[in-house]
Amino acid sequence: MRITKTLDLRGTYCPVPVMETAKAIRDVKIGEIIEVLATDPSAKPDIETWAKKAGQEVIKVEQSGGVIRVLVRRTK
Repeated sequence: MRITKTLDLRGTYCPVPVMETAKAIRDVKIGEIIEVLATDPSAKPDIETWAKKAGQEVIKVEQSGGVIRVLVRRTK
């Protein structure tokens, strides 16, 4: 799995992680993957909800040491 773009949003809070993810998805091609790194606990549900509404695909969510890692594939 090849990551096209990484957003390091550690230390930011709602709504920044989801807003930056929504903005960045437009900068990659369909099929490419964005990696989002965040420390705000609401980033996971916020990004998952946004992706579902926007028709994008969350392909992986991991949490380690207080950092949430979300991989989002652009689908349209």
